Amino acid sequence: MTVSLALLLLGVVAAVAAPRLMSRADWREREPVVALWVWQCVVAAVLLCFGLSMTFSAAAAWQAVRGHVFAPAPHGVVEAYALAAYGPWSAVIAVLLACGGAWTAAMLTREIGRAHVRRGRRRAELLVRAPLLPGEEPGGDRLVVLEGERPDAWWLPGATPRLVVTTAALSRLKGHQLDAVLAHEQGHVRARHDWLLHCASALAIGFPQVPVFAAFRDEMHRLVELAADDVASRRFGRLTIALALVELNEDRGVFGPCPTPHAELPRRVDRLLAAAPRLTAARRLRLTAAASLVPAVPLLVAFVPGLRALG
Repeated sequence: MTVSLALLLLGVVAAVAAPRLMSRADWREREPVVALWVWQCVVAAVLLCFGLSMTFSAAAAWQAVRGHVFAPAPHGVVEAYALAAYGPWSAVIAVLLACGGAWTAAMLTREIGRAHVRRGRRRAELLVRAPLLPGEEPGGDRLVVLEGERPDAWWLPGATPRLVVTTAALSRLKGHQLDAVLAHEQGHVRARHDWLLHCASALAIGFPQVPVFAAFRDEMHRLVELAADDVASRRFGRLTIALALVELNEDRGVFGPCPTPHAELPRRVDRLLAAAPRLTAARRLRLTAAASLVPAVPLLVAFVPGLRALG
């Protein structure tokens, strides 16, 4: 089997099998940051498989591409890949994968553009509800307090992220509960979760039939919230952030018997109150290291013929 087909098959198998394997991992909710890293490495490996498969297929189909890809390589390395034996299907695979790459870039550009428009609209609405006072500069304050009857707090990503909290939240949250909520939102800001969500949404929207991309998007939306909960709980305690979540959302019917758009919130509160122990530092390190090696697998498949020729 040629290297190009091997990489393509590896990418397809990983795209189908990875969501099933990750769904069986019982440590994801205990270590959401590690789970986020594992998911990113898996998706990077799948994309790398397809990208390398496209490169080798294009090199086999067109001499001009081959000259650029193998320009510094000895003649024996080029012979080891047997590019001339790929057949006419190599051009078809290269074109299809190139179209997939262009579609991915287009979806990511569209997602970022839409997010920019939404962010601009929300900032304009925020400016109407909280106009600047004389002498204030736009974006000068990172914390904005709005008059509102519904307790709420959120963050606006951007070049200057801003935390927004309503007066109802200020009056309802007691003790360190407000500090815990702000720490939760600051956790999103520091980790740049907005970019991670943009990438996940772009892949899922562009390729809705690919299991790994759909699962990646769903897990990102869940895991970033769990990771931010952990940031707040480490500073102010699990009970504090759990009570704060209840205070902010109990009037929305989130904790009732009927399903709601915020059905994940009760599970987040239960997780915080359960206080399951974290994995040991050694196991976290092993999982992180193992995930970091996943993108190296397609690289190994791609370079083995060349390394054998050199050896």
